[in-house]
Amino acid sequence: MKITVERQSDCAARLSVEIPPANLKEERLKIIRAFGNQARISGFRPGKVPRTVIEKRYGEQITGELEQRMMQQAVNDAAQNENLRVIDAKTPEDTVYHPDGALTFSSVLTLAPEFELPDYKTIQLEIPDRAIGEEDIENEIQNVRARYADYTEVTDRPLQAGDFAVIDYRSELDGKPTEEAVGQSVGYLGNGEDYWLKMEDDSILPGFSNSLEGAALGEERKFSCIVPEEFPVEELRQVELDFHVTVKGIKVQKLPELTDELAAEILPGSDINGLREMIRGNLEHQLNQQIEEFKVSQLLEKLTSMVQFELPPELVTAETQGQADEMVERGLGSGMSEDEIEGRQDEIFAAASQRAQTNLKTDFLLQRIAEEEQIQVTQEEMANRVAAMANQAKKPIKTFASELQKSGRLREIQHSMILSKTIDFLLEHAKVSSTSEQLENDSEEEVTQADPGEPDTESGSGSPDSDVKEESEKNDE
Repeated sequence: MKITVERQSDCAARLSVEIPPANLKEERLKIIRAFGNQARISGFRPGKVPRTVIEKRYGEQITGELEQRMMQQAVNDAAQNENLRVIDAKTPEDTVYHPDGALTFSSVLTLAPEFELPDYKTIQLEIPDRAIGEEDIENEIQNVRARYADYTEVTDRPLQAGDFAVIDYRSELDGKPTEEAVGQSVGYLGNGEDYWLKMEDDSILPGFSNSLEGAALGEERKFSCIVPEEFPVEELRQVELDFHVTVKGIKVQKLPELTDELAAEILPGSDINGLREMIRGNLEHQLNQQIEEFKVSQLLEKLTSMVQFELPPELVTAETQGQADEMVERGLGSGMSEDEIEGRQDEIFAAASQRAQTNLKTDFLLQRIAEEEQIQVTQEEMANRVAAMANQAKKPIKTFASELQKSGRLREIQHSMILSKTIDFLLEHAKVSSTSEQLENDSEEEVTQADPGEPDTESGSGSPDSDVKEESEKNDE
């Protein structure tokens, strides 16, 4: 077999193959024998069907199998001889059977990018030096008390700081409804009905509550507020919006006294001390989880910045489409209309493309490190993972494993497990130091922006009627 590889870019090459008649004839005979052993043809005993009959009956399938085998063998030989990392091989082109019996064809190969691995064992990580203190516990206890608070209607005085105002409101920009003015959803900044607003400095926007102080029940007010720099919709950052607000209700919150009886209602069988310990444990668990997520995020960000390489365009296109589809699905799920999504199509694909490239680059780097460090998944680890997934899906393990095998997901699961083990390996070797900086949420900007929906008393705005059992549920988990 004569193989020629012509590099077209860092991530693509053209494979040209010439297979001599003898090689082709030998492989074809193997395939014919295999068909003959399995064929069931009336008038012939199994395994005794003449070759001419087999070729006449299964000629097209035999030729297809032959070409597939030759293609696979050529790709394997090229990968080994030319040290190629082949991701995909396109359908053979220019397939020709020559008069002397030789076969020639060509194919475009998609290759994994080539790059030198950086010094991945000395990545410096800076982790916020943060611990759960009494202030954190007290704040959470206040949140818990707020969930069990009573609310009294006020009719004999105007709004003041600390009250809860029930309001209808809408915003405008240059005389138009804000969403119409910017051509997209703006979440809770657009409007609200029967919205519970706690009269605090940062409720909805800085200055919003202050502008309502002194308003009487039923009073309408007009005022302006400036949108903060960090608001997700870029077109609204540092923009002044005009608000029209009607005060429909004034309520005073009365927090219940923290007693053993209340603690037992929140956490059955407990008392104040037990509730405090449960809260401390939950907060510490959340903090540890945050720190671990922060470490992984920082690790991967630093790793990907240490080396630059070209990515296969076809993979980028496919991953970008997948990311865009997910973003659109989330947008529709959060209430955005198809017209709004259509209007933000360029923005969606720009964000999806950036995320796709980051994901692919991270994937290639982790794969290469796993190869270098010989990080693998054992059969026992794989079996345990499948068993856990089957248990979660409430299916028999054998049935579930068979489904995974048929769908091709077993390879995906194995790949994911290897990448996860590689990240653990990198974290073990990272140089970790503490910093006094605050731990920040590293959430990515999505198509949709934060919308409080049904307001919530923890954030200072909300209906108190929601059934809150989060603390005991967390403890059960």
